[in-house]
Amino acid sequence: MSLVVVPVRYPLSKRSKRTLERAIELAREREAALTVLHVDLYQNGRKVTRVDLKTAVERAFGHLENARYVVRTGFLVEESILDEVAAEDADAVVIGSQQASRLRRLFRRFTDNPDIDQYLRSHLDCEVITVEGARA
Repeated sequence: MSLVVVPVRYPLSKRSKRTLERAIELAREREAALTVLHVDLYQNGRKVTRVDLKTAVERAFGHLENARYVVRTGFLVEESILDEVAAEDADAVVIGSQQASRLRRLFRRFTDNPDIDQYLRSHLDCEVITVEGARA
């Protein structure tokens, strides 16, 4: 079964909901599993639980079949997203346009190739879908 990963903020913003809505559509179209990911930053000192995340998503979208809820803790949201995508061997990641900009800046620091889609495809064999007007 293929896998779609979607990073979101908690609590869910309008933009996160838009990104999540696209990821849900994509997972249904592809009959794929869905991983909803939130990254708790160490420096924020906030603790979001998987139950918090699942409750918020289900309140907005109802029960989702084949959905998994993951909360990672890290220093950089972008690195945590990449770690999750790689660890789960995701087929696609759906991100908001603002998150895509942050990922491009991160890639420029570590590689001479700022094309996220091409980078992930070549390094992780993963498709990146950007939702315009949305952020993670």
